[in-house]
Amino acid sequence: MRYLFEIAYNGTQYAGWQSQPNAVGVQAVVEDAFSKLLRAEVKIVGSGRTDTGVHCTQQFFHADLTQALDIERFLGRFNAILPHDISIQNILKVAEDVHARYSALERSYEYHITLKKNPFQEGLALYHFKPLNVAEMNKAASLLLGKQDFAAFSKVKTDVNNFICNLNRAEWVKDGDRLIFHISANRFLRGMVRAIVGTLLEVGSGKLSVAAFQQIIDAKDRKQAGMNAPPHGLFLTKVVYPEAVFQQ
Repeated sequence: MRYLFEIAYNGTQYAGWQSQPNAVGVQAVVEDAFSKLLRAEVKIVGSGRTDTGVHCTQQFFHADLTQALDIERFLGRFNAILPHDISIQNILKVAEDVHARYSALERSYEYHITLKKNPFQEGLALYHFKPLNVAEMNKAASLLLGKQDFAAFSKVKTDVNNFICNLNRAEWVKDGDRLIFHISANRFLRGMVRAIVGTLLEVGSGKLSVAAFQQIIDAKDRKQAGMNAPPHGLFLTKVVYPEAVFQQ
């Protein structure tokens, strides 16, 4: 029986979704909790990866279990055994062909910036004290929309066979002292969002023109783009599946 689990976590203490040498990932912690609850090894498959220190308000993973779950009871027991910074939000029984990663249609991220030093945003937003031209940043961001090659914003050593992504949102929204970048696409490359944010901050700081940003996209060369923005401002916020997935 296949179950789909909705998960949220504060990524500060983790090496992203997958474990790294000398650092534990969220996946390993969840699998360990599973083994304790079911007294059997359970492997889970996530909807995607997150980098070290990146947060998540919505992600999914699936697991194949040999026994039916009392979902409400198991949800409570699962959250009781998980650490305080990881939470299972929901559990759904799904068809055997539903895949957490390959069935997903769209993913959304947010990058949070605070323009005023705020101790309550520490570890959850990038503090950027220099002025930013948000209008220019949004002009540059609009160039990302549509289906195109994003090799300029991908980690060089990656196992993908192409760098084509289809973006349907890339927008900065200012709310008082907060600045949030919203980005949605059918897929994302490794390090892509942080590389885009880092480069757009150069546009906002006046170091890079909108025309130069377009040239970076066209060049498909990661060396020409800006530095990755720090991970602690990044949140995976939404994973979209076909409605049929939830109608079992």
